[in-house]
Amino acid sequence: MAAGKEIRTKIASIKNTQKITRAMEMVAASKMRKAQDRMRRARPYADKIREVCAHLERGSLEYRHPYTVERDEVKAVGVIVITTDKGLCGGLNTNALRAVATRSQEWEKEGKKIRYTVFGNKGAAFFGRIGGEVISQATALGDAPELKTMLGPIQVMTQAFLDGEVDEVHLGYARFINTMSQENSLYRLLPLDPDFNVEEDAAVAQKELAWDYLYEPGAEAIIDLLMERYIESVIYQAVADNAASEQAARMVAMKAASDNAGNIIDELLLAYNKERQAAITTEISEIVGGAAAV
Repeated sequence: MAAGKEIRTKIASIKNTQKITRAMEMVAASKMRKAQDRMRRARPYADKIREVCAHLERGSLEYRHPYTVERDEVKAVGVIVITTDKGLCGGLNTNALRAVATRSQEWEKEGKKIRYTVFGNKGAAFFGRIGGEVISQATALGDAPELKTMLGPIQVMTQAFLDGEVDEVHLGYARFINTMSQENSLYRLLPLDPDFNVEEDAAVAQKELAWDYLYEPGAEAIIDLLMERYIESVIYQAVADNAASEQAARMVAMKAASDNAGNIIDELLLAYNKERQAAITTEISEIVGGAAAV
């Protein structure tokens, strides 16, 4: 029964692994609910400030912020990439990084230089392996990320845009749709696109309007502050979305791992019972044969 003992050892090992994956699934489910709450609280503010800034861009402004000015030629592109600090969340990071890498290859073929700001250990490790130029990064954001830990890397990228070191800034992250679905999102953050997420007919209609605003104390002070809040809120909302996507993907991955472990255990039990039955049959045959010989 040496083979049977080996099978029993495998079954015990897989059962221990299954206990771990089930525990991780329950932890991820609990964290996902909290992450969803943070994401839902952040999303309305980010959507509204994006809408306000889009209205400003279409308006007849006495002062135009550098974030809204299109460059004549795009020679360098900055990409803000949001990933997770931990693994075991299915293909979430792989899919997001593949989308960014594919788009980066297209930019490089056009002769554009790429600079990255990375959030999360997985993204930092990835660009370290491929030799990407990372100008700022932040890791260990935790399950409840705070804006103050992100401000440094964000300011490095925005300052690079203001200084002309990059001519566009793009944002890539995993957008939370529902528990079973997370969508890779990669779009231009700077210069501000006034038609982002706006229906074509509505965009045409709004462009025909002349927007006029009154500012107190002045246009420059108000718009500068508003644009800073726009960048911070949109990136924070993206980090919150990515955190919710991480927990949802981990919960699904751990459930799949637990189910697969159960299937393997069933197969091993069947093989063990067959082995045990064969051994019993052999022993009975030997006893009957010995009795007949006597």
